[in-house]
Amino acid sequence: MLKVVFMGTPHFAVPVLEKLNSEYEIVGVITQPDRARGRGKRVSFSPVKKKALELGLVVLQPLSVRKTDFLEILVGLRPDLIVVAAYGQILPREILELPKFGCLNIHASLLPRYRGAAPLQRVIMAGEKQTGVTIMLMDEGLDTGPLLSQKEIEIGEWTTGKLHDHLAVLGAELLMETLPLWIEGKIKPKIQEGKVSYAQPLTKADEKINWANGALMIYNQIRALSPRPGAFTFFGDQVLKIFAGISQEKNYPNAVPGEVVALSKGKGFGVQTGEGTLFVKKVQPAGKKIMAAGDFINGYHLEVGYVFSESRTSS
Repeated sequence: MLKVVFMGTPHFAVPVLEKLNSEYEIVGVITQPDRARGRGKRVSFSPVKKKALELGLVVLQPLSVRKTDFLEILVGLRPDLIVVAAYGQILPREILELPKFGCLNIHASLLPRYRGAAPLQRVIMAGEKQTGVTIMLMDEGLDTGPLLSQKEIEIGEWTTGKLHDHLAVLGAELLMETLPLWIEGKIKPKIQEGKVSYAQPLTKADEKINWANGALMIYNQIRALSPRPGAFTFFGDQVLKIFAGISQEKNYPNAVPGEVVALSKGKGFGVQTGEGTLFVKKVQPAGKKIMAAGDFINGYHLEVGYVFSESRTSS
């Protein structure tokens, strides 16, 4: 049976691990070291480590895959194939050239579009209508290797959370369709062609809502940052995160961007933007749980004419 080493860390990689384990011999699972998380700084396992232990698999957690001692262990596992899904470290040539059938990566975009760390969020922020998953043969570049297979889907009105869950399963399924053909020599790797773009890591600036932007752009920003970390504005001196809304074309000529222009009892509130109105449906005040915007109106006495700010202001 084909010996496979799997490398992955977050939830996105778990369906891949499960599918691989059902049909191939996994001789090792490589994941990122345990991290201290939360206010209590409690050490927690990555989702991949949790699943690997549940499946009774050998887990390795090197601080760096370039260390000689780790490379020796990896060579000793004698993998025929290495599969990578959102692992979190760049692989050196010594690893890429180790297995007979190479190192395959599942990437959550249609390469060469959205190479890099945040393809799910960036594709939604950009207002793209389609995306997908790619199985590629890895090289030393950042998502630059030749393609083995791709599958495209419609994004619709999905949030990053919804898109993540769908592509995680789709990527695992596509990998299992691709592997037998690759191993049997029935797939010829295809050099990436077409427009190249990069999905840069998210920064705090990506999370802040600029009400001078159009309603559609802000709507896409909110979808891209849901369920985490959330797009935010300021309500007085407090952060207010917005998790759901609707882009509307209606403008209020006498209102400034960020101004509340309409209240809908039990439903939400409208905010004028640089172009159009954003009707807000779900929010999260500082220190509170996510709530319906209608409840926020009542509990925080929101009124027409209030102007949300891009910086802290006194209430």
